[in-house]
Amino acid sequence: MLESKFNTLDSKYSKITPEIMELTELCLKNSKIDAELYTKYKVNRGLRDLNGNGVLTGLTEISEIQAFDNVDGEKVPCEGKLFYRGIDIETFVDGFVKEKRFGFEEATYLLIFGNLPTRKQLADFSDLLAQYRSLPTSFARDIIMKSPTSDMMNTLARSVLTLHAYDTKANDITIPNVLRQSLLLTAVFPLLSVYGYQTYRHYFSGDSLVIHTPRPELSTAENILYMLRANSKYTELEAKILDLALVLHAEHGGGNNSTFTTHVVSSSGTDTYSVVAASLGSLKGPKHGGANIKVVQMFEDMKKNVSDWTSEEQITAYLRDLLHKKAFDQAGLIYGMGHAVYSLSDPRANIFKKFVESLSEEKGRMEEFKMYAMVERLAAEVITEERKIYKGVSANIDFYSGFVYSMLDLPLELYTPIFAIARISGWSAHRIEELINAGKIIRPAYKSVAAKREYVSIEER
Repeated sequence: MLESKFNTLDSKYSKITPEIMELTELCLKNSKIDAELYTKYKVNRGLRDLNGNGVLTGLTEISEIQAFDNVDGEKVPCEGKLFYRGIDIETFVDGFVKEKRFGFEEATYLLIFGNLPTRKQLADFSDLLAQYRSLPTSFARDIIMKSPTSDMMNTLARSVLTLHAYDTKANDITIPNVLRQSLLLTAVFPLLSVYGYQTYRHYFSGDSLVIHTPRPELSTAENILYMLRANSKYTELEAKILDLALVLHAEHGGGNNSTFTTHVVSSSGTDTYSVVAASLGSLKGPKHGGANIKVVQMFEDMKKNVSDWTSEEQITAYLRDLLHKKAFDQAGLIYGMGHAVYSLSDPRANIFKKFVESLSEEKGRMEEFKMYAMVERLAAEVITEERKIYKGVSANIDFYSGFVYSMLDLPLELYTPIFAIARISGWSAHRIEELINAGKIIRPAYKSVAAKREYVSIEER
């Protein structure tokens, strides 16, 4: 390993000293808020009410999530639906799959511009993205390769912020300029992510440094596989399923953490690069974009501890151990199950599952697919029995996406960046919508519950 070669920071920057531990105790002592006060003052923690519903903070035309039907004035859980600009995601996917074309560029057009593109509009838009799909001269060498890191999301955020210095209109937030910047970032996210990973593999593991220039005639999904693999080879099914993953991850309402971050930071009037870097920081979190990594790691632990992958009894026992904090990371969670909004089903997971089986057959991993399907079914039953839940529980898109990425031989380090490559479409649409319709900085209220005190001179403390 060559990691030490690049670990140039003095140990004082990373070492937790006794002084830090002492100060930590002071933070813990004086920062804890009585949980009962949140109820007393009717504070919706996480901007959700007691039933888990999001607090209304804005309006959007970009996408809609439907998890309940209104029956006689009451909310009744229903099969989940997701709409891009009013179009059911299931019919959208059926459309481009049946017509045998890639869908991510079309989804990006729909989200940003509000309409389905004609054949010519789609071709012109794809050509425009291809024109932007290059980095400034020496950017890969001077910015990406000189500061290698194992954290690809930080590499991506740093690269985005550095692009600000290459843009002569970086701080211009007029709509034409923001649109230009949005399309540029959409086009270069795959390059920044893949080149960052290739650099990491070279400097930290001693692998050969492989930098492929993207090809303009290829789709976003094809270019990711083309640039990532040393021989640039991939099957049609691999590219189609990666494209599907990008489509399904492109947008998910204005209230998800990273998109809400996009709205909040955009409302301050700052530049596009700063907004996107903030959104990347949000997406990186394991409670958001990093969740599919946890699913894969959970299943790897399951394979080691369950001798018979076909045994419902053994699988159920392992799932109960997960909930009782006796297995995997002792967090008490079955990763990939449940969602903040959906109850009976996540439509993205349902769509994905249909294609996952085909890829499993191609890759000779049907035994694992059957295990995933069994866990999906049994986990819902176990969670319902073990936990008091206010709504149904089902597999979310993270449940299958990690499995898909592993079958595509994508490294764990790129799982969340791929999410970002997709979600930049939604972020771009929401940033433009915020700039066009808002005008006020987003500033929710926080109530102080601290007791008033008199100032004490330093000699008397």
